[in-house]
Amino acid sequence: MTIDDEGGPCVNADIAAGLPPAAALFRSLADETRLRIVQRLARGEARVVDLTGELGLAQSTVSKHLACLRDCGLVDYRVEGRQSFYALTRPELMDLLASAEHLLAATGHTVALSPGVTAPAAQVDQGQKEVEEARR
Repeated sequence: MTIDDEGGPCVNADIAAGLPPAAALFRSLADETRLRIVQRLARGEARVVDLTGELGLAQSTVSKHLACLRDCGLVDYRVEGRQSFYALTRPELMDLLASAEHLLAATGHTVALSPGVTAPAAQVDQGQKEVEEARR
């Protein structure tokens, strides 16, 4: 699956084009829209209509990115009646997001990528001190 007008290809298309799997995964998560969808799904499953409302995106945009994340094996859905509920399939993805939070904190950039997992203030302060010392 490729996303022509928004964000470029996803993991499987990148791998098929010769990009190593790790680079393809990070490239897939580097897309802001897909990352926002992953962040939202980390809090629990959601329908496309939920995601469009919460993220302020068009239905077609959300659907394209969900399809890409499904192709990547990071997201899947279950059907209940006429509704589809999307959820993350890989709990390891939360570990990756938490590690990214800690790494960014250590470089002086505090971000919240995963719900309930943030770098403690002491770690952020220590990371900022280390960055400042390294610059001297």
